[in-house]
Amino acid sequence: MLNWLLLSCSALILIGLSLHSMRAAGDKDESGFLVANNSLGPFVAAATLVATGYSGFVFIGSPGVAYEYGSLELFSNTFYTPAFLIATLFFANYLRRKAATLGSRTIPEYIAQTHSDGLAGRWLQGIVALIIILLLSVFLVSQIKAIGLLVSGWLGIAPTQGALLITLLVICYTMFGGLRAVAWTDAVMVLGMVLGSCVIAYVVFVEIGLGELIGQLNSQDPQLANPTTGAPYGDSPASALLLLPYAFLWAAALPFMSVRFLAIKKDVSMAKVGIWVAVLGLLLNFTPLAGLYARAYFPELASPDLAMPTFLEHGVGPLMSSVITLFILFAMKSTANSLMHTVSTALSYDLRSALGRHEGFTTTMTFNRLMVMIVGICSFVGMAYLPPVMILWLGILGNGTLMASLFGVTLCSTLWQGNSLGAFASIAAGFCVSAYLLLGTDLGWVQGPLYGCLASAACYIGVSLATRRSMSVAT
Repeated sequence: MLNWLLLSCSALILIGLSLHSMRAAGDKDESGFLVANNSLGPFVAAATLVATGYSGFVFIGSPGVAYEYGSLELFSNTFYTPAFLIATLFFANYLRRKAATLGSRTIPEYIAQTHSDGLAGRWLQGIVALIIILLLSVFLVSQIKAIGLLVSGWLGIAPTQGALLITLLVICYTMFGGLRAVAWTDAVMVLGMVLGSCVIAYVVFVEIGLGELIGQLNSQDPQLANPTTGAPYGDSPASALLLLPYAFLWAAALPFMSVRFLAIKKDVSMAKVGIWVAVLGLLLNFTPLAGLYARAYFPELASPDLAMPTFLEHGVGPLMSSVITLFILFAMKSTANSLMHTVSTALSYDLRSALGRHEGFTTTMTFNRLMVMIVGICSFVGMAYLPPVMILWLGILGNGTLMASLFGVTLCSTLWQGNSLGAFASIAAGFCVSAYLLLGTDLGWVQGPLYGCLASAACYIGVSLATRRSMSVAT
């Protein structure tokens, strides 16, 4: 009953924030739904960025990786904070200013406008939107699966029922307030996430003691406490360093992350946003400790993704377990609402713009909200038929491949401007290389998308230069 009460109270708060955001954004202009009327202040902007980045993969997936592979995950997890900070300080301002100049409301629209203002731009916007729908839907399905696993034990219901309950809740507060509601609810959620992470650190460092934990891990396998490989990220422990560029690209190239940069107020200093990103991010780096605790004392779990629920059941008291579980649920919902918003925006705005439709029912807020509902329901149905895979790997498959696809047209274009043909080639190269390496080889999880980014950059520059020369010769 306590858990149901906590969920009910939090649901009322989130829906209340959503309704308030809906009134503040208004229904006359889609920019309220798409980019929050460019109204986010420094703390809310940082909170929504961190809450979305440090999501279910940090609270469920990362402890699962620590349980399966050992303490390297604790080291690897620390690279997300500096990566998000670099993206905020050195990329966000450029993206925000250029998007404001062009009048871009979404990342696909921004990509199209920076490469062509004609038919090629519309094709580019449509293709990027389709790739976003495909790959972010994969990531959204993984988030819903993680939510189902967590809520089932917390509320004493089946995983499918738990996933459906939370999916409907996320649909409700996302469809009403759009990105503004997503950002403000994230700001509330991240505070709980930070508290949950700090409680995990207190249990391991104070109540148990780091020496005791290391001793338990060594008694099972010395590789757990002092790994000599970089699994699952590569052959060498140094492979974990690849998470720094990977996480930077995550924040800068993934549309559900970088769209937040478009929503920040014009007069807000990115340095202030960066300070909050650093503080919140550092406080969220303790979560893999829960996986090491579960491996030390419960080494026979059926699945690595059960590491965090096991910690909550045995590592803390019942009341604190209930509260932390709610905060972990916040983390998952913060990403789920961002993904729903981004995928539904690709459906309701970007595909419509690519088809040249600027009037009618498809331009109304009702249509935008309908797309949120459809995306949420379809993702839940997809989760019901998902084969058994690790949640973190599924998230990397969707996120990493999308990141590789858009690397050339987002990051490279800030340093060197290519043309539309180079953009098409880079998207295809990044998509194919990353998807093949993740699905068809045993290469490390991070290495596949990074190789895809290199292929995307090479094709972006090479094809743009080649086609410019051929056009010059023809002229």
